[in-house]
Amino acid sequence: MHESPESALPGFPDGFLFGAATAGYQIEGAHDEDGRGPSIWDTFSREPGRVAQGATGDVACDHYHRYREDVGLLRELGVDSYRFSIAWPRVQPTGGGPVNTAGVDFYDRLVDELLATGISPAATLYHWDLPQALEDRGGWRVRETAERFAEYTAVMGGRLGDRVDRWITLNEPFCSAFVGYAAGGHAPGAREGRGALAAAHHLLVGHGLAVRALRAAGAQQVGITLNPDRLLPATESPADLAAVRRAETLHNDTWFEPLFAGRYPQHEAETWGELLESADEPYRREGDLDLIGAPLDFVGINYYRPITVADAPYEDPDPASRTAVDIRVRETWRDDVRHTTMGWPVVPHTFTDLLVDLAKRYPTLPPVLITENGSAEADTVDAEGRVRDTDRIEYLRTHLEALAAAMRAGVDVRGYYVWSLLDNFEWARGYDQRFGIVRVDYDTQQRIPKDSYHWYQQLIAAHRAHRQP
Repeated sequence: MHESPESALPGFPDGFLFGAATAGYQIEGAHDEDGRGPSIWDTFSREPGRVAQGATGDVACDHYHRYREDVGLLRELGVDSYRFSIAWPRVQPTGGGPVNTAGVDFYDRLVDELLATGISPAATLYHWDLPQALEDRGGWRVRETAERFAEYTAVMGGRLGDRVDRWITLNEPFCSAFVGYAAGGHAPGAREGRGALAAAHHLLVGHGLAVRALRAAGAQQVGITLNPDRLLPATESPADLAAVRRAETLHNDTWFEPLFAGRYPQHEAETWGELLESADEPYRREGDLDLIGAPLDFVGINYYRPITVADAPYEDPDPASRTAVDIRVRETWRDDVRHTTMGWPVVPHTFTDLLVDLAKRYPTLPPVLITENGSAEADTVDAEGRVRDTDRIEYLRTHLEALAAAMRAGVDVRGYYVWSLLDNFEWARGYDQRFGIVRVDYDTQQRIPKDSYHWYQQLIAAHRAHRQP
């Protein structure tokens, strides 16, 4: 019935994890139930024009009420591990103070359900849903938010640390800081310069404090998930190559240098200029690099597509109003390959290139988990009730082959999580984009495993059979 996955099985070793991933605000729903407080995404999605078709995550996939059904899908899929995120406003409605017992109990039940089916839980502590009360006090622009994040982490580490095998502090801080506080495309929808740079730093401080809290709670494995980009010059001109260097600072070096090289980005002054120099009050403190760079057990990598970069003038000539993403760069997509419905080019070998480059650049890079990889496609249900998502299967197959090539080149990769288990709320894109290997009918909440689900299921089974003595 479904395409054989054998060609996508080029030598993954014993112990390699195959998993699936989701995120809380994208699937849970129950936005105002059992004491959950509002997040910045509840606020942002209600502002006219922010989200496609005015969509919100109020109901999403109703996972809060249907989690047992969804764990059943994971069990049938045969995954080793499930990556989910914990909604901070469900645990602490105002981002601090008393713990909302009902909210924590939900994750308690979810973890127990996973363990009962033999699935290893991987919990992400922050997948962009900051409690609105903290944003009202400055959000990630201020250090207090990092301190509150550590307190929340200690709560969850104390409650679930004995059962959650892997902890991820932050998911894609690039998006939190620069898409949320500079480009205005994600919550809280700000367009700032220094504020976004301060947010980037405080996210890393929050990560360091969270690592400390998780270690104190006896957590087994601790890491962070980043979304480094493979940035390709539009031409080999000196101007375009310099633009790539600035884009590398924005997308990649801001995170990897403090985390794995013990320093701030080498080209940050060239990239941000007056935005760095205009700080009236420094947000970096002595000892921050040591805190941020504490050893990790793994680094999560999310990867989808490469970006083409060219030199460009400033969008805003006035440094006083310039955002942190206005760095004299124009980013575009390759037009000579297939694109997903997100408009993203499908170029699998860039996945290999990125991973090999990171491993060479950072000799202390911990083992890698691919914590997200997948594609949005134009899925339809045919007359037989089947979703024949052949483009998604091809995307997954070729990217798994690219991953295996990186491993043969020496990159220490320990696992792969497909994004996503379920179709879901795709942030500012609303519900138009479908990444799931399970289709969700948002009117009825019916789940329909797509052909890609069955393909991935067969791949996992084939891997296990192939590795058995």
